[in-house]
Amino acid sequence: MYNFFADGVQFPVAPSEMTTKINGRNESIVLMNDGEVNIIKKPGLTDIEFEVLLPNVKYPFAVYPNGFQAATFYLDKIEKLKISDKPFQFIVNRMMPNGNLLFDTNITVTLEDYEIKESADNGFDVTVSIMLKQYRAYGNKKITIKKDTKSNSKSTSKAVVEEKRPATNKTTPKTHTVVKGDTLWAIAKKYLGDGSKYTELAKINNISNPNKIKEGQVIKLG
Repeated sequence: MYNFFADGVQFPVAPSEMTTKINGRNESIVLMNDGEVNIIKKPGLTDIEFEVLLPNVKYPFAVYPNGFQAATFYLDKIEKLKISDKPFQFIVNRMMPNGNLLFDTNITVTLEDYEIKESADNGFDVTVSIMLKQYRAYGNKKITIKKDTKSNSKSTSKAVVEEKRPATNKTTPKTHTVVKGDTLWAIAKKYLGDGSKYTELAKINNISNPNKIKEGQVIKLG
């Protein structure tokens, strides 16, 4: 079984296919005597495209970890991701029928474009074509000029580069009580700083199916 998560929200029906394009940035140049050569550069950002079905009817094959939600719930979430100007985590995993994890794709992305399609062929349901792009974090660097003055010598200056990093909260509670709308991925993201660590929480708490947690359930965080 495939599971698709966008910013901790699971789509009820996993897309039947997904296209992942790893963009290259290599450059070919022609040398005077050696002909054409290829200059290898670091790969560019990855593009992801897929089409997802958002049902307005509760189907037996769909997944609703926190109860049935109509298509408008997911459309509102997609709109917020688009206008928030913030990256989010996109996760695709495949589970065995017994709940064991086969593979897990976890990537930080931005929502580039999406197209809503309504067709009589889909009844009351809605399909959305989504385009994501990989996001790489970057930060500002502060350059400080320090003068080195020593006796009997000329003063010299040194440039010290300091990279600003976001402050982290070192205090982590030992447990979390599940409330309505919670997912194991969102809990791992909130307390452990990485949504993909939801598999660790599942193991610690003996949860056979990470997609099913109940309101009021106490989750051990370490």
